[in-house]
Amino acid sequence: MSEVVIPDAEGRAVGKFLRRMLPILVLMLLINQMDRTNVGFVQDELRADVGVSATAYGLGAGLFFIGYALFEVPSNMLLERFGARVWLTRIMITWGLVIVAMCFIHNVWMFYGLRFLLGVAEAGFFPGVLLYFTQWLPDSSRGRASAIFLGGSATAYIVTGPITGALLELHGVGGFAGWRWMFALEGMLSIVVGFVAGFFLVSRIQDAPWLTAEEKDALSAAVARDEEARSRAPRVSRLKLLIHPQVALLTTVFFAMALTGYAITFWLPSLVEEIGGLSPFQVGLLSAIPWICAVIAMYSMSHFTDRAPDRRPFLAIALVLSATGTFLATLGSPWFGLAAITLAAVGGKCAATLFWPMAQSGLDLKIAAPGLAVVNSIGNLGGFVSPTLFGYLKDTTGTTNGGLYTLSAASLLAVAGVALIRRTGGGSDLGSGSGSASGSGSGEPASVKGQLATGDAR
Repeated sequence: MSEVVIPDAEGRAVGKFLRRMLPILVLMLLINQMDRTNVGFVQDELRADVGVSATAYGLGAGLFFIGYALFEVPSNMLLERFGARVWLTRIMITWGLVIVAMCFIHNVWMFYGLRFLLGVAEAGFFPGVLLYFTQWLPDSSRGRASAIFLGGSATAYIVTGPITGALLELHGVGGFAGWRWMFALEGMLSIVVGFVAGFFLVSRIQDAPWLTAEEKDALSAAVARDEEARSRAPRVSRLKLLIHPQVALLTTVFFAMALTGYAITFWLPSLVEEIGGLSPFQVGLLSAIPWICAVIAMYSMSHFTDRAPDRRPFLAIALVLSATGTFLATLGSPWFGLAAITLAAVGGKCAATLFWPMAQSGLDLKIAAPGLAVVNSIGNLGGFVSPTLFGYLKDTTGTTNGGLYTLSAASLLAVAGVALIRRTGGGSDLGSGSGSASGSGSGEPASVKGQLATGDAR
């Protein structure tokens, strides 16, 4: 007769957190992704009803990331002060109010202002959840929670199109345009879920009514040990990190990847609409195809490469696929273009999955956490540059081909950057010592897990 294994108090506490907290956090992230990208489905409507040109649309889509970048660090500081229960629900309710306000857009300047405010409102949500994990989970359990949470981001790309397309079918109901209904209903959903989250989230371990006293003490002790270990890490200025060759290379690669990822996110629906004769719901369904293929490829590839001693060759291949897809999208029919963009999305998503483990193994362990935060925060500015440049090129040339060529060139530049990145961090004038993150295996260095609390690594 086999012996029954009873998990220890810490293990039981972690299991309860994953079962009780993660579902609502994943739902919040799914809605978060939908609300920041739904504008991609109403580009034509905004041009017809409000006079938003392709250049103005691209700039407005990108302004979100300026507001987000400016306020994400202050937002995380406030989360530490007020607690996750108050601050994460505040973030969600606020961005829901901004989304509802977007249904009243009547000129370009309102579009600009509300997209910027949406970035301000959302700032700190994603890194705030990662910070929340550090307050509740020891390093040994945080990777699993982060993987489950990030699954919500991948799912959001698939469901956003059909949901948004269905809401656009409400065009004319009550005398309102479909795009106004979309913003109003999706914004209201965010507000409702935000209030519901306020009843579920618990900021502090000791305040959880569903943990026993033994479980609270065991989990608190495990988290305290990790916090003590992180507090011994050296403080390094971001200016020094910016001029560090390895950090600069990683930032360049991630910036190039962000250009392609966000361009596809915001411009895919308009590319699908070029097929012609499609309803908004059909456009939404077809827009989900690249992301379905990308998510399947991403998970299949990660299983295959988890034990690879060096991820750089796989990352280079993924980036070449991305470059090939964006280039081929300029050729042939719109249906061929959809297939090509699907290839680009597969390459981009696989590259994103491979990049962060490779980046962790490419920095000296003593500067890994702040270095990755710099790479993430600066690289994500590609979310501003990409849609803005794409829109400008479309207005000046009358086609999206110029933007697609630019994305292909950016992906190939990233391939060159990957070839120059060292597999393991050597000695550094920023963080002396012999410790380095091993590139073998799939785990993160213990001092790196959960440290991306100043960026948005999606």
